[in-house]
Amino acid sequence: MIKRLWPYLRPYKKWFALGVACSAAEAVFELLIPLVMARIVDVGIRSGDSAYTIRMGAIMVAMALISLTLGIAASYFASYTGMAFGAKVRAAEYEHIQDFAFSNIERFSTASLITRLTSDINAMQMTVMMGMRLLVRAPVMLVSALVLALMISTRLSQTFLVAIPLLIVVVGIIIVRVGPMFKLLQEKTDSLNLSVQENLTAIRVVKSFVREDHEKEKFAVRNEDLKRASETAFGRVVVNMPLMMLIIYGAIIAIMWNGGHMVAAGELEIGLLTTFFTYVTQILMSLIMVSMIFMMLTRSVACARRIIEVLDETPDITDEKAVSVTDEGTGESVAAAVADGRVDFDHVSFKYDANSPEWTLRDIDLHIESGQTVGILGGTGSGKSTLVSLIPRLYEASEGTVSVGGRPVEEYTTEHLRDSCAMVLQKNTLFSGTIRENLLWGKEDASQEEIEHACRAACVDEFIGRMPQGYDTDLGQGGVNVSGGQKQRLCIARAILKQPKVLILDDSTSAVDMATDAKIRAAFAAELKDTTKIIIAQRVASVRDADQIVVLDEGRISAVGDHETLLRESEIYRDVYTSQQEGGSANG
Repeated sequence: MIKRLWPYLRPYKKWFALGVACSAAEAVFELLIPLVMARIVDVGIRSGDSAYTIRMGAIMVAMALISLTLGIAASYFASYTGMAFGAKVRAAEYEHIQDFAFSNIERFSTASLITRLTSDINAMQMTVMMGMRLLVRAPVMLVSALVLALMISTRLSQTFLVAIPLLIVVVGIIIVRVGPMFKLLQEKTDSLNLSVQENLTAIRVVKSFVREDHEKEKFAVRNEDLKRASETAFGRVVVNMPLMMLIIYGAIIAIMWNGGHMVAAGELEIGLLTTFFTYVTQILMSLIMVSMIFMMLTRSVACARRIIEVLDETPDITDEKAVSVTDEGTGESVAAAVADGRVDFDHVSFKYDANSPEWTLRDIDLHIESGQTVGILGGTGSGKSTLVSLIPRLYEASEGTVSVGGRPVEEYTTEHLRDSCAMVLQKNTLFSGTIRENLLWGKEDASQEEIEHACRAACVDEFIGRMPQGYDTDLGQGGVNVSGGQKQRLCIARAILKQPKVLILDDSTSAVDMATDAKIRAAFAAELKDTTKIIIAQRVASVRDADQIVVLDEGRISAVGDHETLLRESEIYRDVYTSQQEGGSANG
């Protein structure tokens, strides 16, 4: 585990070493101060030598100031190293997650990934910060104070030497019992985060169905589970302190009893006895600090394992099979680029879970020429969205081959493949920021003229002119300041601005009226002549003019053809068309 995370700490090893050195030196100076105090009591005060007392006092002050300086420096280096380490691990984990396929993300869940990026890493960086201070300071003080105490009195030292094994046993038992509890605690945190995330993401649905009470109950249950897990874990941890203090104070009482008799008998000077008490206290407090660090390490180990699980997760979709071609202009080897929008499904089958007996898609054999417009119809669960998700390789085909531009998709880098495709999904996603910033996702360096052109094609210009600040209007989180239909049109404009080889519209005009839908389709024909357009729709009117229409039924292709052909040959298509015509007449 340390070996796996060390690369993220290595860039800061200089600061780590300085922090450790300062902590060790601080501990040594603190341990020397009681010896000077003993000399003041046993020599300066006893003999009445004021000059000696003042000289020793000045030395004590100097040593205290040096110790203070070293402590401040140690705290600074520890804080810098811990925060830098946490930031580096967080960045590495986040970057790795960006390479995950959807299946990888689903394996962990979004809520768990958020917890691992935040609270788990916070626990790790806190351990580094505290560890640099206490894991160095405590052992140095423990060993040094033990040696100095033995030098003062071997007889008195025997008393606390009996207490040390008892303290170690207590700490060991608690650590063994607490370890699994911290793992459970993090899992309960994941569960609570999932509840919060779902509620806030779907807050409009919750309110529209008046399910606030249900969500409160669900949150309360998970919150209570987390509370109980926390109480159990930290309850065991806090038991550590009273047990250790009982042992410590018992040892101190025994030392006071024996030490008092030794002073009375003239076997030990009172200054040395006072110093001995100081060292005994430091020894036992060092043991407490070590036990606290071990408790923290126990939780940190659980967090570290969760972080490493993410870092070691192998993305299901990689660029391992990507091929290189020779650039005609420079003669250099470069990643293959998508030549055109031709799409081929060669006996493709797909299932989300490799162990599932059910296939989402089965033996799909479909060929789409570059620049064609293709409509896809089918009932709920027929595999329409899954089919188009295989084109930009959001999922990997289980069997068969998906090709774009005459080349299997795995032979492209995901960056080149997805850059040549544009998808407008069922769930339209806009980001916090202005309209312009969202549109520039399609093309970062797009000019104002290009933006306006794409917006006209998507019929976005109809409402942008009415927005308070036009293209610089802030959309709010998730585009809360625009309607569902406006969101869809903004997402379509963003896709048009990209000028992709393949444009996929996954039921993305469902919130748009028929007239606007027709205008957008006309713009596609005029503006994206060389782009392959694949349109998933529920309305036949949205795809009736397509070059070919694919009818899916239970994951298989039921029929392929143009509108007239399917009316004659496909019962499913005919039924859908007839029902929509009758529905339109009834509504009219």
